[in-house]
Amino acid sequence: MTDSFKDDGVVFDLTGLDPEDQAALRELAEVAPTETREAPDEFAQQVADQVESFLVALQAIAREADGSRSISLLLLEVSQVLLAGARLGVQQDFDPVEEFEPDAGPEPDLDEMRLRLADLLDGVDQFTEVFDPYGPDSGGAPELVESTLSDDLTSVASALAHGLRHFKAGRVAEALWWWQFSYVASWGSEASGALRALQSIVAHARLDASFVGEVERIAAADEMLDAGR
Repeated sequence: MTDSFKDDGVVFDLTGLDPEDQAALRELAEVAPTETREAPDEFAQQVADQVESFLVALQAIAREADGSRSISLLLLEVSQVLLAGARLGVQQDFDPVEEFEPDAGPEPDLDEMRLRLADLLDGVDQFTEVFDPYGPDSGGAPELVESTLSDDLTSVASALAHGLRHFKAGRVAEALWWWQFSYVASWGSEASGALRALQSIVAHARLDASFVGEVERIAAADEMLDAGR
């Protein structure tokens, strides 16, 4: 048996140890790196907190059905969770501990929330977006696709909840890998499209109202001028 070995970047000196102690140290080293990687660090905890905050807020918005505040609150919550996604996106690729993804448990039933959101967003739920601004196309123009805020927000919530179940079960590396992978593959673009749609609703509500008000003021001024002639 050699006097030292290297595991996970750490060199273990076995000089002077009897064979049984050397074997025990090797067994300990095989477990210790996994346990260290699974300990939630500050970054993982921050992402988990943002994910959980988004999920709780989205459920609350759908349940309260307050149309006067829902768009503003959704804009805020989607913006915040996209910050977590951006932080994941710029990190070096996370690697799961196991070759195959462990069972994260039963998927939550989010259909009721989706239906509540669809009712809440009635009239502005459906929107059009560019599928991929850098993707190949056949007609020289970006591909436009129809989507709905209620579907996209629910899909984002489902992906984030999947990773959160891994995190709650202590599989931190698996959670980070899943959040990062699914951000790049799905929920990042879905949340970005939803954010653009929500921002557009706010812009139309503010700017169109200002424009109408300006037209009314101009018309009133014209009437005053006509009356004075």
